[in-house]
Amino acid sequence: MKPKLEISVLCEDQVMMGFKDRIFKGAHGLSLFIRAEQNILFDTGPSDVFLDNAALLGLDLDALEWIALSHGHWDHADGLAFLAGQIKKTKLIAHPAVFTDRHKPTGEFNGMSLSREALEASFDLELSEGPRQLTPTVYFLGQVPRSNGFESVSTQFYQLVNGKQAPDFLEDDTALAVKTDQGCVVIAGCAHAGICNICEHAKAVTGQDRIHMVMGGFHLLGSEDQLSRTVEYFKAHPVDRLLPMHCTGFDALCRFHRELGAEKIATGQTICIA
Repeated sequence: MKPKLEISVLCEDQVMMGFKDRIFKGAHGLSLFIRAEQNILFDTGPSDVFLDNAALLGLDLDALEWIALSHGHWDHADGLAFLAGQIKKTKLIAHPAVFTDRHKPTGEFNGMSLSREALEASFDLELSEGPRQLTPTVYFLGQVPRSNGFESVSTQFYQLVNGKQAPDFLEDDTALAVKTDQGCVVIAGCAHAGICNICEHAKAVTGQDRIHMVMGGFHLLGSEDQLSRTVEYFKAHPVDRLLPMHCTGFDALCRFHRELGAEKIATGQTICIA
C-alpha cells in the first residue's frame, strides 16, 4: 500500500551515510520534501544543497504545488534564491513578518536575503497570519499562540524597526500539521515559538487531539529549564515518534533519546506514514 505521507530530508545539519554513487550534502539549515495529496517543499535551507540532494533522491521540484516557509531566517529561506527561475511559478506561503530586518546579538544580519519583490517575481506569494489549509490533510499553522509561560519568553535576537533596535521574538515562526489516521503529524522549522506551543496549536487547527509524530528543529540550545519542561510536556503528552533535528542541540538530542526514545533523522532519509 502506498504511504499516505512521505517526508524526505533534503537539508539538515547531519547527513545519512551515503554510497559511492550517492553522497548527500549537509548544511546548517532545514529543507523537507513532503508528499501528501500534493507535493510541498517546507523550507529550503541556506543554499543550493537541497537541490543537489533532491536530485540524488529522484525528486522533481518542478512537481511542487506549494512551498511553505517556517520563518525568515537565512538557514531556512536562502535556498529560495537558487530555486527562483528554475521551476514553474509555484505557490509560496509564509507569515507576513517573514521579511523582518533581523540580527544576531553581534549585529550580523540573519534574516532572509530575498526581498518581497524578488519573491513575488519568481513565486505566487501568499502571506498569512492565520492558519491555511494547503491540501485536504496539510495545514500551514500561521502565527502560533505563545501561552505556556516557559517557551519564547526571552530572545537574544533583535530586529530593526524604523532604525531602532527591538527584541525579535520571531512572530513569523510557524509549522505544518498533517492529519493522518494515526493522529496529527507536526513538522516544525526551528520552533522559535516553542515546540510545545506549536503542538497545542496544531491540535486546535487540525481538530486532532492525538499527535502521532513531531519532527523538526526544537531550538533548545542554552536553556536547561526550557529543555526540562519540554521533556516533561512530552512525558505528559506522549507521541508515537519524536524526531528532533537541526537546531535542537546535542544535549537536548541525547536527553530526548534517553528519556523519550527519540529517533535521529538526517539528510537523505525519508519517513513514511501509511
